[in-house]
Amino acid sequence: MANNNTGSNRILVPEARQALNQMKTEIASELGMANYETMDKGNLPSRQNGYVGGNMTKRLVEMAQKNMSGGTTTR
Repeated sequence: MANNNTGSNRILVPEARQALNQMKTEIASELGMANYETMDKGNLPSRQNGYVGGNMTKRLVEMAQKNMSGGTTTR
């Protein structure tokens, strides 16, 4: 697979940007980082940033699976 340098953080559906940012803030808050949007992410340990991103991915996969099965999301 060729590396096209598009970056892994590129939003493929720009209309989803606000919802993704809201989800990120909600997940960070659930993980005890209430002021996540104003935090300097460069000063956070990679483990904390990873928890937020990992939980976002988990939730997005869950939503996609439910959507594909015709179910509804619980969040």
